Amino acid sequence: MTQAIDRSGTPLVEMRDISIAFGGVKAVDKVSVDLFPGEVVGLLGHNGAGKSTLIKCLSGAYQMDAGEIRVNGEPVTINNPRDARRHNIETIYQTLALADNLDAASNLFLGRELLTPFGLVDDGAMEAETRKIMGRLNSNFRNFASPVSALSGGQRQSVAIARAVYFNARILIMDEPTAALGPQETQMVAALIDELKRAGLGIFLIDHDVHQVKALCDRASVMKNGQLVGTVDVDQVSTDDILAMIIAGKKPAHLAA
Repeated sequence: MTQAIDRSGTPLVEMRDISIAFGGVKAVDKVSVDLFPGEVVGLLGHNGAGKSTLIKCLSGAYQMDAGEIRVNGEPVTINNPRDARRHNIETIYQTLALADNLDAASNLFLGRELLTPFGLVDDGAMEAETRKIMGRLNSNFRNFASPVSALSGGQRQSVAIARAVYFNARILIMDEPTAALGPQETQMVAALIDELKRAGLGIFLIDHDVHQVKALCDRASVMKNGQLVGTVDVDQVSTDDILAMIIAGKKPAHLAA
């Protein structure tokens, strides 16, 4: 990434010594990661490495057994997704959780509809707000009247991201945002991520694709068997270096010190 990240201040998120076990098996074992404003941190590892479990402690899907989460330097308790949202943490799952039969505006405000003074759903106001946020995030978006089932993968990502950003997300968790997308759609998502970075959001990006992590992220945190192998600046390592971390479970020799 070309944008310089200022890591001299307080991180948006610090996850310190996070541990969680299921049936006596440690899925995450004393893992620490952090995230700064305007930064994308990729989380990589084989299936079962613990990356999704770790991030579900931040999203409120799981409760950690030990450790501490800080948001803007303050310790927080996250027991459920509602707690996470209260701390401006939003998750965009691979499935996107969109209502296929509804248009972009109805999806953006689903469960949080704008109402007229008479208590009716204000479709006009919701579309106007949707056009505003989309104008900022994806100025090429035009399909405001179509059900989201008719949208391309990249456009659907736009709707899911717009929903999170509209409701004041500062910390985004993105689960394989470019999976099953073609090159053009992937480029659209990359542009969206760049826009979010410029707005000062922080993004944890879970991915299996080392090349996507190199392209989209500023740092990469690699996990193996529930433990953190290490966190590296992506511009200081090659894709082979990151692959070696995933497979061998240790940092490249030139960064091991």
